[in-house]
Amino acid sequence: MDIQLINIGFGNIVSGNRVISIVSPESAPIKRIITEARERGQLVDATYGRRTRAVIITDSGHVVLSAIQPETVANRFVVSKDNVD
Repeated sequence: MDIQLINIGFGNIVSGNRVISIVSPESAPIKRIITEARERGQLVDATYGRRTRAVIITDSGHVVLSAIQPETVANRFVVSKDNVD
């Protein structure tokens, strides 16, 4: 299994192999997930002070905040995956 890296903006990269979902931060359940991850110490804020537009949830329970749209992250994920195959 090859390591797949996904650019989530501002030079930040996550392991595509560990990503479970990429969602918008607007709903109450997602806001709750963010709050719980912050309390557990498993929140990674990669927004550089900008507005959170995408929430990336990993299989390890970490939650990563990104300032780019979920669709953009997903497209980078798909393009990167196509290049690996």
